[in-house]
Amino acid sequence: MQRRAFLASSVTAAASIPLAAKLAGAASTLPQDTLAGTPSIKRKGNIKHSVSAWCFNMSVDDLCKNASAMGITGVDLLSEKDWETPKKYGMICALANGPTTISDGMNRVENHDRVVKECERMLALAAKAGVPNLMLFSGNRKGMTDSEGLKNCAIGLKRVMPIAQKHGVTILMELLNSRVDHHDYMCDRTPWGVELVKQVGSDNFRMLYDIYHMQIMEGDVIRTIRDNQQYIGHYHTAGNPGRNEIDATQELNYLAICETLKAIEFKGFLAQEFMPRRDPMTSLREAIDICDV
Repeated sequence: MQRRAFLASSVTAAASIPLAAKLAGAASTLPQDTLAGTPSIKRKGNIKHSVSAWCFNMSVDDLCKNASAMGITGVDLLSEKDWETPKKYGMICALANGPTTISDGMNRVENHDRVVKECERMLALAAKAGVPNLMLFSGNRKGMTDSEGLKNCAIGLKRVMPIAQKHGVTILMELLNSRVDHHDYMCDRTPWGVELVKQVGSDNFRMLYDIYHMQIMEGDVIRTIRDNQQYIGHYHTAGNPGRNEIDATQELNYLAICETLKAIEFKGFLAQEFMPRRDPMTSLREAIDICDV
């Protein structure tokens, strides 16, 4: 009731009315036993919904049980030991963790031999487990120029591409902000990421466009999505400022963003990756309702 009262008083612009209506009706339209795992909510099918495991502070098994009941079909950023867990609930691991870290990644040539060797092992296992995407990060600059980092990333990724193509798995590199959360991270702007995709030149390499992060770095989210859709294979969400719920308390209009994804017929996953300030499963359920256009 507090949330509906807030929306009634604060969402006054005509463009915000559809979002307000969705948010206000979310709690009353879904079955009360949704969070118990049954019944499964049938979604519209225009957006493939996923959820990042790390930010909801529960076991992968419990997250999958709850998420599957909401009509979510994927789980992001799982390690190998958890790849099979979503299958128990009719889901998949939509994006697997790979052999790099945010700070130490593909922009260092000295990492390439190790990464390629690990990708040979992991991509075969990912394909067997039905995992469509694996993450590789650019790494931090640490004094390196962006042009040198771009060249190095392309060199390493071109070595990985034959393996990814063989197993039918897509490598994703995430666009993260370097202003607030990940200082010095290199892959922090869409043009840099797009140029890397062009240089690698493989259908098995795409950008992960994190909407929250790119709102901080660039803004102009919908135009960027439209103009660069062929270079993006996956999306993450969160509210800005604060990286919290994607509701009307923040500046991103996820209803409009998801209508754009529907319009361009995006076939990949959109994963919720916000940090809830209240009951996490209620927040997740409301977020999926907003994005299910």
